[in-house]
Amino acid sequence: MDDSLRELYQEVILDHSRHPRHFGALAGATHVGEGYNPLCGDRVKIYLSIDAQGRIAEIKFEGKGCAISQASASLMTDMLVGRTLDAAQTLMGGFLHLVKGEADGGELDADDRERLEVMAGVSAFPMRVKCATLAWHTMKSALEDGQTVKSE
Repeated sequence: MDDSLRELYQEVILDHSRHPRHFGALAGATHVGEGYNPLCGDRVKIYLSIDAQGRIAEIKFEGKGCAISQASASLMTDMLVGRTLDAAQTLMGGFLHLVKGEADGGELDADDRERLEVMAGVSAFPMRVKCATLAWHTMKSALEDGQTVKSE
C-alpha cells in the first residue's frame, strides 16, 4: 500500500473515531449486545432494531475505547442500516477476512470491499485485530442471543 493511500485510510479511521456515526442508545431496540476487550479496555454496546422483513431498521452503538474500535463500530453501523440479516453476516465475514489479512475478503461486493478496505491495515498489528472486530462480534452476539461478548 502506498503512503498516500495509507494516509487517506488513517484519516477515514480518525474521522469515524472523532465523529462516530449512529452513536448513542436506541430506544426500543429489539436486540442488544455488550462487548469488552480486557486486553485494552475497549467496551461497546450495540443496539439493533430488526423490522418485520428481517432488515436492520436501525443500529446504534455506545462505547469507549481506542480509535480503531470506535471507528470500526461507526463504520459497521453506517454500513448495516437497511441490510438483511444474511447480508449483515456476509459483510461481517468479509470484514473479518480483511482485518485478518486474508486477501480474498470473503464474499464482499466491490463497493463494500472498498469501504471496508480502510481497516485492512489492522492485520499488520495482531493485537489491534481484536479492537477492530469487537463491535462486529458484539453485533453478531446481539442478533443471536443478546449475550455479552468478551474478546480475548
